[in-house]
Amino acid sequence: MKIGYKILPALFLFALACRNEKKEIVKSLDLYLPSDLEVTLWAESPLFYNPTNMDVDIKGRIWITEAVDYRNFRNDSATHLYHAKGDRVMILEDRDGDGRADTSKVFVQDKDLIAPVGIAVIGNKIIVSCSPNIIVYTDENGDDQPDKKEIFLTGFGGLDHDHSLHTVYAGPDGNWYFNVGNAGPHVVTDKSGWTLRSGSIYTGGSPYNTKNNGNMKSDDSCVWVGGLALRVQPDGKGLKVVGHNFRNSYEVIPDSYGNLWQNDNDDEVIACRTTWLMEGGNAGYFSTDGTRTWQGDHRLGQEAFTAHWHQEDPGVMPAGDRSGSGAPTGIVVNESDALGSDYLGMLLSADAGRNVIFGYHPALHQSGYDMGKREDLISSVLNSNGNYVWHDTANNKKKESWFRPSDVTIGTDGAIYIADWYDPVVGAHRMDDSVGYGRIYRIVPKNKKLTAPKIDINTTEGQIAALKSPAINVRNQGFTRLREKGETSIPLVQPLLKDDNPYIRARAVWLLAQLGAVDEVLKNPDVQLRATAYRALRQTGRDMLPYAQAMIKDTSAFVRREVIISLRDWTYEKKKPLLLELIKQYDGEDRWYLEALGSSLQGHESDIYPEIVKIFGEGKAPAQWNRKMVSLAWRLHPPEAIPALASRAGDTTLTVQDRLAALTALGFVNTKPAAEAMLALSKKNMPDISEAATYWLAFRQSNDWVDLLDWKALDMNPYYERKLAKMKLKKQTILDKRQPLDERRFRAQQMALDTVGGQLLIGMAEEKTLPEDLLPIIEEKIFLNTDPTIRMQAGKYFKHPGSDKSYSIPDMLLLKADVPNGKTVFTTRCSSCHKLGDKGNSIGPDLTGIGKKFENAALLDAIVNPSAGIVFGYESWLVNTNDGATVFGFLLSENKRSIVIKDVSGQKHVVDKKNISSRKKQDKSLMPDPASNNLTEKEISDVVGYLKSR
Repeated sequence: MKIGYKILPALFLFALACRNEKKEIVKSLDLYLPSDLEVTLWAESPLFYNPTNMDVDIKGRIWITEAVDYRNFRNDSATHLYHAKGDRVMILEDRDGDGRADTSKVFVQDKDLIAPVGIAVIGNKIIVSCSPNIIVYTDENGDDQPDKKEIFLTGFGGLDHDHSLHTVYAGPDGNWYFNVGNAGPHVVTDKSGWTLRSGSIYTGGSPYNTKNNGNMKSDDSCVWVGGLALRVQPDGKGLKVVGHNFRNSYEVIPDSYGNLWQNDNDDEVIACRTTWLMEGGNAGYFSTDGTRTWQGDHRLGQEAFTAHWHQEDPGVMPAGDRSGSGAPTGIVVNESDALGSDYLGMLLSADAGRNVIFGYHPALHQSGYDMGKREDLISSVLNSNGNYVWHDTANNKKKESWFRPSDVTIGTDGAIYIADWYDPVVGAHRMDDSVGYGRIYRIVPKNKKLTAPKIDINTTEGQIAALKSPAINVRNQGFTRLREKGETSIPLVQPLLKDDNPYIRARAVWLLAQLGAVDEVLKNPDVQLRATAYRALRQTGRDMLPYAQAMIKDTSAFVRREVIISLRDWTYEKKKPLLLELIKQYDGEDRWYLEALGSSLQGHESDIYPEIVKIFGEGKAPAQWNRKMVSLAWRLHPPEAIPALASRAGDTTLTVQDRLAALTALGFVNTKPAAEAMLALSKKNMPDISEAATYWLAFRQSNDWVDLLDWKALDMNPYYERKLAKMKLKKQTILDKRQPLDERRFRAQQMALDTVGGQLLIGMAEEKTLPEDLLPIIEEKIFLNTDPTIRMQAGKYFKHPGSDKSYSIPDMLLLKADVPNGKTVFTTRCSSCHKLGDKGNSIGPDLTGIGKKFENAALLDAIVNPSAGIVFGYESWLVNTNDGATVFGFLLSENKRSIVIKDVSGQKHVVDKKNISSRKKQDKSLMPDPASNNLTEKEISDVVGYLKSR
């Protein structure tokens, strides 16, 4: 039994026992789900189109945001459904109670709504998330028409972009929670005048997302990065970051305990994940300051998922469940037992890329949560094994991989509702369905009718019923009304502390805290209720010192970690004695606890380090440190720890893993002694350590250690520099028309066949300095270059011998794939840049599992038209320098002084901005088109068959 299970209520233990029994999976409506549930088609177009998000009101109606005008800059309004007056918010209702919507109406259509991806109905306020704005429409008279429109907050990046503003949820504390993706910058001032500033290196995905940068400081002096989870008061004041450094978490949702849950995705097929979000957590997508991609920080020997989410970096929270390929979207916690006790507490995560709603039963583990076993709640593919089912429509056959769940929510009736944006593609900022078809499914227990209760919010009974509702934003209405009554509500709410449903007990705790009657819950035997009571008290503005002093010796690490988090903004003098006591109780293994300590000690690492040495390491050589001392030194890595870290890194009595961890900590100390210690370790006769130390030196010279050593004297890349010097001499020759033509042609041929020389020729073509009399020989030879990047980019500037060749995707779909030949073609033509399983290279995106994410047509399109949807981080840049060099590849990082480009061989080039004569983002993918790769239609079909077979 995992740590934490024994403290769960009896109802949860019963549910856990039920889940040990294997459920039969049945098929209904061409969807697979457990045999004790049934699914019905609740609504479909033309009642609404392209559903991106949904919410439930107190009447049990479903509200939908449409994205008909999604990607108008790419889609032709003559062939795609288009709303010239802007996108709409729709209200759907099942008036006759037969389990299917029979009416729909337009609540609002607004030109300010361009592909909104978030909606919340909180009382008479309808909050729509549509970058750059959170818009609040108020229906003051209840006629389902907005009487007032307010731009609640503005300044978010991501106009007409998926990586933008997402849904607002009313938390159990009465505040509003929402999130925004990494299409920044986000510069937002709340209604009290406090300004958030957040950004990263990410651009692209739309013509509006062209400028962004990391290392921006907000008014709290913190550097927040990438996608964010945010909290704000309903009056627009008190904007606060509660988590950051996501890529594009589609939703961040609070449960009734105040826990935050999120899924996050990337175009890398290995990278999707679902996790609990610790308050203030760094999710680890970019470097800590947002100036580098994960590829830029990918270290020697690191597995890609670990590197992707910076899991071996101090300051980053655990990644949670690694769900693999996909495109996660909506997320919700089912806090109702209407579907049966087995589904109470299930975290539901929609994945449009995998055609599935995943289910989790997270459980307390150490001071955080273990996600438990992931299961398929409902899917269009049998057990997600890639065996697609076929669905007959009125017009033709469509693969059921068109099931693209964009959102999942719980109705007031306790049923699960799933919005399906029916489309053949997901990702790459595209929409291929021209008619905007959409569906909503409803999941209920088999042979049981669920009905939406009638709630009169003006009565006490209705307010209690609203507070107990399965629908998250409906609960807020009961909470607000009962809070407004003040102390008279206490006897009404206290009985809820004994409710059979643990989530209702948690809601009572939040309300009682704001009514001044929650102190006794701090002694409750339920760990989660104690933690919730402490969280709730923090929101009341009380002096937390007495409560912190009382809770620092709690038997639960989960509760103690909550105390640690609460100390972050206290003065060091005030929190030091409390933190020292909490440090003494650290077990040396709990990463959540360790990250909470690091967060609360930020800026005071040097102050606390001597005290920690006294507790865990006094009188011991660094090699003799226990796990507590080792991990604290790794996480805090103050300058005072440099000698000890260097000693551990160079001590051959330790395991290589322990020595590399010490080296990593050293790599995060931004002082000259740390750089000098790393330099010394690079020169030791210890292959593992010296190689890793050399990596750190080469890596840090372009960012945090740029001013710490004389990098020119170190000559970190002599091989490339020598080859570049030779190619520059050849370039000088071909530009000198006084030289014989045959000599110039010979040198041009050598350059065209060389990787560095080919880059120089492309740079010259871009700047239009290439002599025309050499074009024939260059065109003849450059497409024979061994570097596929050179061959691909050459197609933009030179005439390809096979440039007239065309490919027909419809014809290729009719070909029968030869899987063994596809494997051969992939191995010989593709694996030099792409990994598949444990084979191949990580130059381009990892293709492991891509056959589950995309159907045949989409895979064929990606090969035939590689530049149609370029994955972020794999856009190509061409940089020319003042001294005549050309660098071509991926932009890994950028700061005020330099940029880092990784070429197709994996070589990283640090380029001083002062030395750049031109830089241009290329419109073509680094992946060569099939003509450049000399592929036939049959070979392409075979490769797709091979990918699907995997």
